Amino acid sequence: MVKIGDIELCDFPLLLAPMEDVSDPPFRALCKEQGADLVYTEFISSEGLIRDAAKSVKKLDIYEKERPVGIQIFGANLESMLRTVEIVEQSKPDIIDINFGCPVKKVVSKGAGAGILKDIDLMVSLTKEMVKHTKLPVTVKTRLGWDESSIMIEEVAERLQDVGCAAISIHGRTRAQMYKGDADWTRIAAVKNNPRMHIPVFGNGDVTSPERAIEMRDDYGLDGCMIGRAAIGNPWFFKEVKHFMATGEHLPIASIEDRVEVARRHLEMEIAWKENEVQAVMETRRHYANYFKGIKDFKDYRIRLVTEESAQGVYDVMNEILDRFAGVENLMQK
Repeated sequence: MVKIGDIELCDFPLLLAPMEDVSDPPFRALCKEQGADLVYTEFISSEGLIRDAAKSVKKLDIYEKERPVGIQIFGANLESMLRTVEIVEQSKPDIIDINFGCPVKKVVSKGAGAGILKDIDLMVSLTKEMVKHTKLPVTVKTRLGWDESSIMIEEVAERLQDVGCAAISIHGRTRAQMYKGDADWTRIAAVKNNPRMHIPVFGNGDVTSPERAIEMRDDYGLDGCMIGRAAIGNPWFFKEVKHFMATGEHLPIASIEDRVEVARRHLEMEIAWKENEVQAVMETRRHYANYFKGIKDFKDYRIRLVTEESAQGVYDVMNEILDRFAGVENLMQK
């Protein structure tokens, strides 16, 4: 059994990665229903929270059915990060996670996210002070290093553990790689195999199939895997992985009925969460192409889904999709 502080997970937990504009409460709830063991919020700016910025504050919302859930924050200023911990605690998450891995320029340019990989001492001291400032488990998500020449993730992970970090998730790329090339799981395994490491080490990057998840467990010996892009539009991925681990067999692809049901529920939950139908319809559009990805002869329906402006209009298109594709054999493009 894997433990993060006092939180008990299964022997190889599947974690939903924090993804900007994706990992909101409705999507996290759907992934939890489909087998995710631990979910994380979108990353939240410490500066935005202490300024009481509406978008940042809204990201603190969590559902009870999501638990265990971690709230992820980013920043590089100690005073701001400690104040953020106090604000985050009021939402009663199970875990506080620090983002030391986001590679996007607007975050890195402020010395936050993966930008802090240029200053490991600051990375460690921030973690130490945040651990001291809360009774909640503090975890870290990071990358291998800033670039290939500066990788020292084994030492970094050990130092983070020594100041109280309760678990670490490592994306197997450097910041310089962004999302290009293959994730290097051997370097994550080296962290896990360090005899001085005793906290859970989770792998992230390129877990695109049940087979890859098993490879991460059996060949690399990691404690669990964090799943990101493979879950977008496919919350069933968690169930698929667990079924394959238990039986060695693949589940059938999600039916058109399942896809429509989840897409419909996603929009319904988004409306309830946002309390603004127009905004919910607009922000859920990004998921439709993924929910129905790969279906033959679907282009016209996809265009309509992402241009409808009312919830009822979207539901009407979904009903047409059911009528058109229910019972169709060989649903997916080859």
